[in-house]
Formats: sequence, C-alpha cells, structure tokens
Amino acid sequence: MSVPEQQHDGKTEEPGSTGRLYGVGLGPGDPALMTVRAVQIIGEADVVAYHSARHGRSIARSIAAQYIRADHIEEALVYPVTTETTDHPGGYRGALDEFYAEAAARLAVHLDAGRTVAVLAEGDPLFYGSYQHMHKRLADRYDTEVIPGVTSVSAAAARLGTPLVEAEEVLTILPGTLPEEELTARLAATDSAVVMKLGRTFPTVRRAFEASGRLSEARYVERATMAGERTGHLADTDADSVPYFAVAVLPSRIDAPRPERAPGSGEVVVVGTGPAGPLWLTPETRGALAAADDVVGYTTYLDRVPVRPGQRRHGSDNKVESERAEFALDLARRGHRVAVVSGGDPGVFAMATAVLEVASQEAYADIPVRVLPGVTAANAAAARAGAPLGHDYATLSLSDRLKPWEVIAARLRAAAEADLVMALYNPGSRTRTWQVGKARDLLLEHRSPDTPVVLGRDVGGPAESVRTVRLADLDPAEVDMRTILIVGSSQTRWVRRGDGRQIVWTPRRYPED
Repeated sequence: MSVPEQQHDGKTEEPGSTGRLYGVGLGPGDPALMTVRAVQIIGEADVVAYHSARHGRSIARSIAAQYIRADHIEEALVYPVTTETTDHPGGYRGALDEFYAEAAARLAVHLDAGRTVAVLAEGDPLFYGSYQHMHKRLADRYDTEVIPGVTSVSAAAARLGTPLVEAEEVLTILPGTLPEEELTARLAATDSAVVMKLGRTFPTVRRAFEASGRLSEARYVERATMAGERTGHLADTDADSVPYFAVAVLPSRIDAPRPERAPGSGEVVVVGTGPAGPLWLTPETRGALAAADDVVGYTTYLDRVPVRPGQRRHGSDNKVESERAEFALDLARRGHRVAVVSGGDPGVFAMATAVLEVASQEAYADIPVRVLPGVTAANAAAARAGAPLGHDYATLSLSDRLKPWEVIAARLRAAAEADLVMALYNPGSRTRTWQVGKARDLLLEHRSPDTPVVLGRDVGGPAESVRTVRLADLDPAEVDMRTILIVGSSQTRWVRRGDGRQIVWTPRRYPED
C-alpha cells in the first residue's frame, strides 16, 4: 500500500520528511562566474536566503538576482551590527552569536516544513563566508550540500593577470584584522599572500607590508569582477578610498623582475638557521632569506635554505669565515641584498662576529649590516633534555683553533668554581680528540662524579640523539663536532619520570648556605 504524498508550497514531499539545505557559492561578483550547479540549485529551491547589513542591500542577492523567481520565498538575514559598537550584554561577538542562532532557527522552520533552502554566499560558502555560521548550526540536523564558488583570491589573481603561486611556493591567506605584528611576521615568512578584509584595516595592513619588506611587491584589487573594479600597487593606494571588498596580493616571486639596485643600496643580513631544518627558522629569518638576491654561507648550512628561482647561492668551506664575510660585503657594496647564513644563532661562535669584524674596516663602513637571531644549539639541546639551563650558566667553546687551551682551561675552572652550569660548544672533531677528556678531568676536580651531563647530537636533525650520563662516565669517543655538552651544576637534578622519560633541570632558587 503506497503512502499518500503531501503538498508543501507547491512541492511534493513525503510525509514527515525535511527539506534540504544548500550553501550556494556565487563567485566573486560577476553573475557569469556562477557555476552551473549554483544556478540549478537556486532555480529548484523553495526558499532563497541571503545576508545583508541593516541598510537591506545584499551583494549576494544582487549577484543571483536574475535567477530569483517571483514565487521564491526570500529570507533576508539582516545583521544587527557589522562594524559599529553595540550595547548587547555579550558585546559584538554576543550580538552576532545571538543573530546566527536566530537566523538558523528561521531557516529550520522552512526545513522542518519540507522546503528546500538555498543560502546564497559571495565567493565560496566555506571561505570566510557568512553561510558557514548556518552550516555549523544546521548541517548535523538536515541533509546538506555545499556548492563551491570562485573565491575573491582566484578572481584577484585573474584580474591582475599574474601567477599567484608556482612550483613549491607557499600561499598564505590572511585576514586584515590580525594584529599588525602577526601580519608582519606572516608576510615576511611566506612566498605569496592574499590579505582579506581591508577597509578600515588598510593602514595596519600597509604598515605590515612595509615592515616585512614586501610593500614594493604588493598589489591591490578592489571589487574584482564587479562594477567599480580597481587594481593597482598597494603602495599607491589611498587608505580613505579602500572598501571592505578589497584584497592585497603578493603574487608569485618566480620570474618576477628583481628591482635594479644602485651601488650603495645593498645590505648584509646575518641570519641564524637554528640547529637543523625549516622548523627552527624564525619568520624574520624566513623573510630575510626570501628577500635576498644572494645567499652566502658554509655549504652545510646553505643546504638548509630553500632554493629560490633567481637567487644566487655561494657556498664555501667552514674555515674561510673572513673571506666569506668580505665576499658578502663586496656584493652588498655593488647593491645586492645579501643573506649570510649561520647555524644556530649567528652571534654564538658563528658568522656574525666574522662579518662585523670585516664590516668595521673603512672600506665597508657605509654598508648596512643586520644580525637576526636564531635558536642556539644550547637552547635546543636543553629543551630536549628538560631545563638544565634554568639558572645561571656559562657558554664556552672547547675549540683551541682560535684560542690557546690554557685560556679554555682557566675559564672552565672559573665556571666550575662559580658552580655554573656549562654549555660546551665545539667539544671535538676528527682532528681534536683530546679536549673532552681534559675538560672532564678538570671538572671532576670541582664537581661530583654524579653530575649530570647532557649530550645533544644533531638536535632537530634526522640523527638526533639526546641522552644524559654521569660526568665520571663521559666518554670522549662518543662526542663529535655535531655534539653539544651541557654540564650541570651542584644543584642540577636528574630524574626518570613515570613515563620512563629522563629529565634534567636546574632549580631557579639557589640555597643560601
């Protein structure tokens, strides 16, 4: 026996069935860029819903206007606030949350009645779209389909007529409402970017582009594919003229012309790459590396830096630091932006000193030199072990290539007598095999044999090994140039926790006696 059908506003539905919810992406503004599926769904829907500000005009409705029938039920979801202040007890966010709940409830009435509801959304429904707030509140209760649309990001790139990303480049999408420092860091660190939601945020966004060194590359697109479309360079855009529906674009750097720089306009930036790969780079360092015309460094550290088209790389041996520094400064004198790469932090037994020594010569006195910090080997190994550097500590190099062993021994004694934790760099190499044993024996004159010693090797790298041994058991044969040693003080603790992990820490409080 068949079940009788019921009528709902001209639509035939099974008894007790609910309607279907559609999030319909309309594209960036030109109705011709709507998808065939979007047009189909609007034509079949019982209810067409769209968001608008209190003035009642809806961009979404205007895009789809030619497909809205006279017999469509229209639901205008009018925001109580957009950018203005509100006296709602929950503030701006509270007012919006209440609105979204009420709007979802209105749509649910139609869905419960068996009507098909199409919620119109500019661009793509789930890309910074108002529809997503309906989706989160209704999709778990009703049959739902999202119709993707062309985003303003794709439209902006198309209108600029320039590639957005190519090959291994990374695209970052940012809301202009982020804090200025956050915007600056992310713009400095990425290859390509699009910043959305301009309008009143434009002055902040422009400052972020300038602070990140990317302003000259940035383009501006307003109302892409819509009436009143405008494109240009971000640096030339009047802040008072920028609407909300505008984006800032950093296009692909591949094949983009590098600016001609006059002699004297170059600079040298000494950057720390941390102890290993990309995870240890700071956003500031990423930005400096990406902006460089030339990258100079010891080949092992240079290999950590991504290869970028059009960028020149100059690798050399580890023992020619002064020559490398002079080479970099000569390039800068000819107008090049030069990044000198260094492992760890460039100011800790690394390239910053070598560059500054050469830069202090009269011939290079007018060349700007900046030093950008990196994660040091000591900090990286300490973090893996726990917190052995939690109190006062001394950092020493055991290499006697640039200073006599007598000086190293005297400093070891002084640090040991002061009961300082010690981070020992450059403990050994193929040609230096006896220093670790000498240092161990010297420290045993002042420290307990049970003093914990952290051996951190290749921290952050594929062969990472971090373990702790007693000072008396420190074996020089287990130490090489890729190892850093952290020797505890009399207060450093060494325990095995319930999960089996061994941790080392030095208390911040030192006993008065």
